[in-house]
Amino acid sequence: MGPLSGLRIVEMSGIGPGPMCAMLLADLGADVIRLDRLQDSRLGMVKEARYNLLNRGRRSAAVDLKTPEGVETVLKLIDQADALVEGFRPGVMERLGLGPDVCFKRNPKLVFGRVTGWGQDGPLALAAGHDMNYIALTGALHSIGSKDGPPVPPLNLVGDFGGGALYIAFGIVCAIVEAAKSGQGQIVDAAMTDGASSLMTAIYGLKAQGMFGAGRGSNVLDSGAHFYQVYETEDGQYISLAPIERKFYEELLERVGFDKQKFDDQWNPDGWTASRDGMQEVFKTKTRDEWCEILEGTDVCFAPVLSLDEAPDHPHNKARETFVEVEGVTQPAPAPRFSRTPGKIQRPPPKAGENTDEVLADWGFAADELGRLRQAGAIG
Repeated sequence: MGPLSGLRIVEMSGIGPGPMCAMLLADLGADVIRLDRLQDSRLGMVKEARYNLLNRGRRSAAVDLKTPEGVETVLKLIDQADALVEGFRPGVMERLGLGPDVCFKRNPKLVFGRVTGWGQDGPLALAAGHDMNYIALTGALHSIGSKDGPPVPPLNLVGDFGGGALYIAFGIVCAIVEAAKSGQGQIVDAAMTDGASSLMTAIYGLKAQGMFGAGRGSNVLDSGAHFYQVYETEDGQYISLAPIERKFYEELLERVGFDKQKFDDQWNPDGWTASRDGMQEVFKTKTRDEWCEILEGTDVCFAPVLSLDEAPDHPHNKARETFVEVEGVTQPAPAPRFSRTPGKIQRPPPKAGENTDEVLADWGFAADELGRLRQAGAIG
């Protein structure tokens, strides 16, 4: 049903941005085949398959890439694929005999998606790293945190998922569209340093015009301003306020009953600390739910700060079915939404290799061929 229905994608198993990219493509209708190792010795944070939500929506085949038969099995899948996505260090796919040159000879229209931290080239290309390291190199990590504290890692949302998964998924779809016109595939090199830098475009623009200083926690969007701020409430919970526009700010002053003369100079940084302290004093006089009754749904740009337990039960999220339950596991629904061809979660996360025969049969492997591959130890 999804807008990508009919596309066939081969995913080389990995962690972080590669699996999320594959999840996004599968949620929107693509037939994504995840190729897992026969015996995966990597220790991950998720020990049970059904909780590994980034693996949802696709089938898993287990293939031993250390055997010639296993490599040839992957190449036969690539023959029929619109795209491949891999997240190994540069050179690994080439050493396996599955590099772009080999794949393009088999399938000239193939889109070869590569997502890494540092990119396919450059002085750091072969170095190990994780999300936080990549965003540290872009200026993003330095910009996140309070004025008197160290930089704060924003989970792994900015590097792995924002700068990595979203950019490689977008790049793959763009290259598939172009291949339909040109008849030629290409490599998509998605580096998390590139993607995270791209996400910082607006901030670099503000910096260039002197509206974003180097001091963390001293700017409008980084907790410096009292009108773009998180405030603690009487019950130890938090609310978020972001009335940047003057008319919204004035509505906040009106609805809460702030002294307009005292808080009128909205854009003077010299008064931000005093204004923040003054507003915090007021917001601690009521509970989070009481402030929701007063401010939620108005134009003051307000939302309660919800926990992971609370978010799925919020009336707005329930009305839009932002979260769904699959086999007892609550999780975010596919996004974005399409009016004619809605996406959906096609299946729960598979155990590694549990769909090997089904996948290969669907992609044209005969029964006797599966028997020979299993006998050779090429598939699990």
